[in-house]
Amino acid sequence: MSPRKKNSSSKVESVETTWEMSVLDLPDLVLESILEKLPPEGLCRMASVCTSLRDRCISDHLWEKHMKNKWSKIVGPAANREWQWHIASGKGSVFSTQGKQNGLVGYLTQLWPFVLIRSSFTSCSKKSNFPPPDSTMSWYFALESGKFWFPAQVYNRENGHVGFMLSCYDAELCYDQRTNTFHARYPPHGRRASPTESGVTWDRLRAPPADTSPHDLYISDRLNEVRPGDHIEIQWRRNKEFPYGWWYGIVGHLETCDGNANYCRCHDSDTVVLEFNQYSRGSRWRTTTVDRRYHREEGNEADGFYGGIRKLCSNEEISTWKNIWPTEVLE
Repeated sequence: MSPRKKNSSSKVESVETTWEMSVLDLPDLVLESILEKLPPEGLCRMASVCTSLRDRCISDHLWEKHMKNKWSKIVGPAANREWQWHIASGKGSVFSTQGKQNGLVGYLTQLWPFVLIRSSFTSCSKKSNFPPPDSTMSWYFALESGKFWFPAQVYNRENGHVGFMLSCYDAELCYDQRTNTFHARYPPHGRRASPTESGVTWDRLRAPPADTSPHDLYISDRLNEVRPGDHIEIQWRRNKEFPYGWWYGIVGHLETCDGNANYCRCHDSDTVVLEFNQYSRGSRWRTTTVDRRYHREEGNEADGFYGGIRKLCSNEEISTWKNIWPTEVLE
């Protein structure tokens, strides 16, 4: 049988179908790896694409990395407790549209529709805020917004006032996105109004290393270990009405010791000498002594009151104090 001759009119035109790949078609591990590398702005942009990406982009594990990278050095347990109380009290959202928002929060409010930020999603059977108030993302933006005041500590408070050189005091802080600095409110000193300070830079801040109120005595639990040459911080306040600040010093030798390491027995004595070498020799602030075994608050109205002592074991902490050493000897 001869083959049938094909007619050109019977030819079927082939239609090329194109298939576009979506980011959601990526394997979960690949997508997670991409999201983990995005900055906060990138996560916000991805979260506005669709519900599926929104749910992924608000995951705590993604935002915990950003919290650690930007805020961990100045945000401690006390700030976290303040945030938890803020959530429990049902206070306003940091995404409020009242007034003009700047920086990352302003970018976020403009990027997402108003309904996503101020209201619940219509597709949800149970109303909820977005992002969830107890999420790490909300915690991050509360700090970023500058609307949330949180407790931390400030080195050389009040713009490096000579009366506070080489000290670190508790304060309430809020972030200023425009200048990348902070506003600080200090506890009141007696009848004096609460001092404030603006333009506080990141390098002058830290999270409180001891979870102790500035009005409470820190319990010194390592005094039996300190010996000459050790770096310490000690609480000090002008009088009983003032809050404590932390002051940097070094453990010195007893007057009866010549400082020879081969013969020094200062660490066996109940008396511990503390030196504050930022002050000139002969200054009443240059040295003080404390009882190693029975140390409690010691002092008087003339010289102030010395409280608890922390031994510094971290090179980073010691370096921070050395970096803010005054350029001139204090009297």
